[in-house]
Amino acid sequence: MVERATVIGDVVGSRGASDRDSLHRVLLATLDRVNRELGVVTPLRVTVGDEYQGVFAGVGAAIAATLRLRLLLAPDVDVRHGIGWGEIRTLSDEPRVEDGPGWWAAREAIERVARLQREPARSRLRTAYVPAPDSAAPDRAAIDAALAARDELLGRLDAVSLSVLDGMLRDMSQREIAHDLGISPSAVSQRVRRDGLAVLIDIDSSLGTVR
Repeated sequence: MVERATVIGDVVGSRGASDRDSLHRVLLATLDRVNRELGVVTPLRVTVGDEYQGVFAGVGAAIAATLRLRLLLAPDVDVRHGIGWGEIRTLSDEPRVEDGPGWWAAREAIERVARLQREPARSRLRTAYVPAPDSAAPDRAAIDAALAARDELLGRLDAVSLSVLDGMLRDMSQREIAHDLGISPSAVSQRVRRDGLAVLIDIDSSLGTVR
């Protein structure tokens, strides 16, 4: 078995969706886009209902994918993620079935998110990281703290600021972002300063270096 970063995600409150067929189509299209844009070991795929999973070479790549998914689906679809690290093994290729401590860790992580976000003080939490015991894992405490801070900042953004952040992550200039959104460059600049978007970019950049 080899150690990898595992991701399990699901849609928050999907049972209350008025059009679950449409939700499913949007989710499939978004997973496909992230698979094409980011380096994945095992492509993100829907498993049961509104739950999906995938494998990445490193924790940093998995973290970057969770942010990209959130931004592409927001503001209409809210998702949460559990990121694990540990050994995984393939039980079958068709259909793809994987197992191992890395997956158990990801399951523990997303269950932790679902539990903690019920607390009013942690209601914006959407991501957690859990390494498998005895694995050669990146530091849990530091990564989990950074993810909690990232989620708190993300949870405070409106739809326009989320779009500005998405543009910044794609290396667009503020003028280009303003043109796409139909607002002034000054309005973009104000949002960058007011909403801590540069801090979110720094967090994403730093976490992306984690192996």
